[in-house]
Amino acid sequence: MGKPTGFMEIERQVAAERSPELRILDWGEFHEHMRVEDLQGQGARCMDCGVPFCHTGSLIAGMAAGCPINNLIPEWNDLVYRGHWREALDRLHKTNNFPEFTGRVCPAPCEGSCVLGINEPPVTIKSIECAIVDRGFEEGWIVPCPPASRTGKKVAVVGSGPAGLAAAAQLNKAGHSVTVYERDDRIGGLLMYGIPNMKLDKQFVQRRVDILEQEGIEFIANCEIGKDLPAEKLKHDFDAVVLCTGATRPRDLPIPGRELAGIHFAMDFLRPNTRSLLDSNLEDRNYISAKDKDVIVIGGGDTGTDCLGTSLRHGCKSLTNFEIVPQPPQERAAGNPWPQWPKIFRVDYGHEEAADRFGADPRVFEIETVEFTGDENGHVQSLKTTEVDWSRPVENGPPFSRVAGSERTFKADLVLLAMGFLGPESPVAEQLGVELDGRSNYRAEHEQYTTNVEGIFAAGDCRRGQSLVVWAINEGRGVARECDRYLMGATNLP
Repeated sequence: MGKPTGFMEIERQVAAERSPELRILDWGEFHEHMRVEDLQGQGARCMDCGVPFCHTGSLIAGMAAGCPINNLIPEWNDLVYRGHWREALDRLHKTNNFPEFTGRVCPAPCEGSCVLGINEPPVTIKSIECAIVDRGFEEGWIVPCPPASRTGKKVAVVGSGPAGLAAAAQLNKAGHSVTVYERDDRIGGLLMYGIPNMKLDKQFVQRRVDILEQEGIEFIANCEIGKDLPAEKLKHDFDAVVLCTGATRPRDLPIPGRELAGIHFAMDFLRPNTRSLLDSNLEDRNYISAKDKDVIVIGGGDTGTDCLGTSLRHGCKSLTNFEIVPQPPQERAAGNPWPQWPKIFRVDYGHEEAADRFGADPRVFEIETVEFTGDENGHVQSLKTTEVDWSRPVENGPPFSRVAGSERTFKADLVLLAMGFLGPESPVAEQLGVELDGRSNYRAEHEQYTTNVEGIFAAGDCRRGQSLVVWAINEGRGVARECDRYLMGATNLP
């Protein structure tokens, strides 16, 4: 513990952000870098607790409490405070293959479980993590490290999102020959096309993919297993197969008028936008544009926020975000104690930008969409809503009731559905004979990752359901360990 009184003397500070009115004019990342002196001061706030909860990675009340990949947070906080950046990077990479991703897009459950956060603002863990890895790249400390020898075993990884990349990195480190299959035209899965550029610049994704390739991993893009290549061929050609296909089936809203044009799933809006941005800086127009449109985003969470930010950068006419749940409190409720993830009202980048552009937070809480209405050309022009009351659940029905007389009509010519995901698409599982669980995910126990088919493993969102990038990395590392054990009889992977 570098400075025993640091948490008493230094206030929490986070990285500054570019002003909303300027950052919506481009697709660059909106976070600024913190000064080294400020980062060291933030590291000094870490108390090096006797029982630190920041790196526990427990599930409490169904949500992550602490870091799911068990980052050695007090150690690298202290090293940053002392100016030992190279050692801090080594500690960080000990548990995290891709801190440049988590340092940008993780919601930081570690900070929600920081002991200092019981009665003071928590340590600025996420900003320090990102600064460590960014400096590692700037100083040239992060270079390809191919394995010294090969085992002769071959592993196929299906999917190149955070789980697939983590699994591939660890299996390659163990000396296996790894081939990663990706159905999109670029490697990265969710990291490449599921998260907009302003939150995770794709140069950072490609930079890490290039390193993995130089370490010996083979990447095959534009190849959908089960369609372009029979899944059975993987069983024949490889000693093991790891499924990391993600949870890509979006939740729909089957109400009257759903068939109207102008109503899209969030990923059908976000994915082509990023592809067009990378291909042509949006000049090819191969994306759904929100320019000059009245946009309504149904559903909150990160995906809903990303729809807000993207619509603003297109130049939408108006922007509204519906959330069916009640507005969270400003402070922890009595039933949400530390070290649980704090379920409090948060203002993310898209909310801040919308408020700056239109004068108010775009969110409307406790509202349900009941019908879409269209014009004579079959295009959506408005939607009808009703307020809901969560204090009056319907017997044998939803946990809320509709409020009589609260019906409203909202104008909309672009509606984006961001209501989460139901599970993986299943052609690969069907062809391989992999069983599904009750939620339609690939059946495999956490920390085991073995499916009912010999030599077939599953990890990430396709196994656990829609979750955080940091959980995907946790499972990618875990499935690599168990796959290595299966292939070699023992394993040295963590």
